[in-house]
Amino acid sequence: MEKIAERFLRYTKIDTESQHDVNAVPSTDKQHNLARLLQDELTAMGYQAEADEHCYVYASIPANNGKTGPVLGLIAHMDTSPDITGANVNARIVENYDGGDVVLNAEKGIVLAAKDYESLQHHVGEDLIVTDGMTLLGADDKAGVAEIMALAEYYAEHPEVKHGPIRIAFTPDEEVGNGPAFFDVEKFGADFGYTLDGGEPGEIEYENFNAMSMTVKVSGLNIHPGSAKGKMKNASLIAMEFNALLPPEQRPEHTAGYDGFFHLTSMNGAVEEASLGYIIRDHDAAQIAEKKALALAAGDYLNQKYGEGTVVVTIKESYRNMKEQILPHMHLIENAKAAMEKLGIAPIIVPIRGGTDGARLSFMGLPCPNLCAGGCNAHGRFEYTSVQALEKCFEIAREICAIYSEA
Repeated sequence: MEKIAERFLRYTKIDTESQHDVNAVPSTDKQHNLARLLQDELTAMGYQAEADEHCYVYASIPANNGKTGPVLGLIAHMDTSPDITGANVNARIVENYDGGDVVLNAEKGIVLAAKDYESLQHHVGEDLIVTDGMTLLGADDKAGVAEIMALAEYYAEHPEVKHGPIRIAFTPDEEVGNGPAFFDVEKFGADFGYTLDGGEPGEIEYENFNAMSMTVKVSGLNIHPGSAKGKMKNASLIAMEFNALLPPEQRPEHTAGYDGFFHLTSMNGAVEEASLGYIIRDHDAAQIAEKKALALAAGDYLNQKYGEGTVVVTIKESYRNMKEQILPHMHLIENAKAAMEKLGIAPIIVPIRGGTDGARLSFMGLPCPNLCAGGCNAHGRFEYTSVQALEKCFEIAREICAIYSEA
């Protein structure tokens, strides 16, 4: 059986960066490269596997315990965040981490500083996996992919280990919000499942943000500044005024836990036209509705001030809090906790300050909380995991499968 860290490092070499604002799934053709590899590897293990035109990989591990159900699904996403390049990933293992700073790139002075990332202290004595500081690592979510593939290989090599029916899926475009867009729940055939897309070993997540995206388009009037008095409408300044009408305490840098926020993600502006892009998040459905109402009211106020049609606010729902879909299936949480406790890993139930494929899949009829995959500092050059974290998350998934084999 291939060591899980070696498998993970192989997958990080394949660039699967997704792309925002592309009206296609997958958003980048290069994601197919990993999908085809995974299909080939699963087929070589003896499983039926398919990689379809939308870059979804489906596979079945037939039961060998004489039972037909329940059918458990395991899901991870193949793409990596477009926030930083996923090409030419050069990962290395720092053996027996001592708790200090890790120099990622001496030439460029890039250092993974212990004072900036307290989570590093959870991994003292472990073998860290880091980059050269020029790319992300891709543990989000190639760690989850590697763990599921290692589990498939384990069952292929150990037919004496009894388990129930298991379905595997790997998805594209999770990082740009389209992971479940063409996911075929019926073909997948699981009664419920888990995404392996979380952080530290022990994390269990079944609450996530309600999420909306917002665009603000501002139309101005450009007049020569020498004769602009009482006539000019500067679209950039009006856009700044819109942002000032949103509560500053409700920004990501001032929030934590269950707090929601408005997050300004992009801005472009001139006198004639300007635009702002936001994401809006809140765990509470009523509170995110209040945020939507506040933003629309800000647009209405500016239109009253500068003229109708000056500001156009468009808000779209992205995903919802999966909690309401998981509550009727709390065995998923209790069994995950039991698996961790059996392995001596303390369960940590935390709300996701983001979203996963599991949120939308849960509303598509596949209850699907999120489990740890072992990655830390996702979406940036300081992303890392450890060999031991990968192994622990693999063991958790294997123990959960063992629990459901007895159901």
